[in-house]
Amino acid sequence: MVRTADVVVIGAGAMGCSIAFHLARDGAGNVVVLDKGGICSGMTFRSGALVRLHYTNPHEARLAIRAREYFHHWEEIVGGDCGFQNTGFLFVVGPEDVEKLHANVAMLRGLGVETEILSPTEVREAQPFARIDDVGAAAYEPGSGYADPHKTTLALAEAARRYGAEFLTGCAVTAIRTAGGKVIGVDTADGPIDAGTVVVAAGPWAPKLLATAGVTLDIAPTLAEVVYFRRPQETVMGHMVYIDRAAGSYFRPADGRMTFVGAGHGGPTAGDPDHLLDGNTPGQEELARARVAARIPAYQPAVYAYGHQGVYDTSADGKAILDRAPGVEGLFIAGGFSGTGFKKSPAVGLVMAELVMGREPSIPITPFRLSRFAEGEPVRGAHEYGFIESAQLSI
Repeated sequence: MVRTADVVVIGAGAMGCSIAFHLARDGAGNVVVLDKGGICSGMTFRSGALVRLHYTNPHEARLAIRAREYFHHWEEIVGGDCGFQNTGFLFVVGPEDVEKLHANVAMLRGLGVETEILSPTEVREAQPFARIDDVGAAAYEPGSGYADPHKTTLALAEAARRYGAEFLTGCAVTAIRTAGGKVIGVDTADGPIDAGTVVVAAGPWAPKLLATAGVTLDIAPTLAEVVYFRRPQETVMGHMVYIDRAAGSYFRPADGRMTFVGAGHGGPTAGDPDHLLDGNTPGQEELARARVAARIPAYQPAVYAYGHQGVYDTSADGKAILDRAPGVEGLFIAGGFSGTGFKKSPAVGLVMAELVMGREPSIPITPFRLSRFAEGEPVRGAHEYGFIESAQLSI
């Protein structure tokens, strides 16, 4: 028996659930969400879930600004609990990036972001346990922090259900069906579903799915690893969320006496989303400990608790792709988030629902069109920082 839907959303991570919530809430009809695993069983589950606004371009910043409004007012807008913790956020740079930091903070303040520049001494005053001899300056956001990726996604899914969306988990999509240049549905391991609209929000699995509809999505699956340490002293219990370009890490508090640390691999490394370790590769614990201890020396003897791997869906410019699929009417893409997607997911759900329903997106997304690469117009800020893997690719 062939099922039918008005809209099929592929992927039940934060992006897919947010898109489904906004579509269902805004009257898109019968919305069905498909995932080969469960709700929040893919890369969202492995996300660092940072919620911050510091970007080098206004396009990403606008999405992050709108999304943070959701995190600040989650119960009112979505319902349930996203686990948001307002710890404050520091974006730390070395002396070579101070001018760029000032320019980017000025741009963000022009968009209404509450942020300011801290000198090294002011960083020490705010975080007395921090080492500052290599710090040029830091951007401080008092209203930022982190959320719980699992709680966030479950709350979005439950909100979508309240508005009538249906979730079919453990249901792998094997192909997107088209005819005459239009979407007509999807094939799944449990049988076909007819639908005139399909939204692909499947992270690193998206290219393979889109290829079945004749659409090329050129993203690189990039390996990410994170490590959880037990906090070694009471003196560091109150540390903020950091993206630390000077030391080459990003880290945040985690449940209990834990700290979550991302430290990269010294360069981009290919990853396979279907074969990931629930653990860390040799040397990752030591690298992460050294990089977090470079900012907070008390972490030098920190005890390793556990870690895991994830995969970023990295686009050519490291920015999202939010667009209609070329040449296939009714097919939409939300992908290529390159490790910075979670924090934007509420706003991405909003604008993708508007796009699908034929409305003008309330936050401009033209810069995120798929054709920008062929047109030679990647998303770039006027004052981009040099590439540091662990600090740039931070979820």
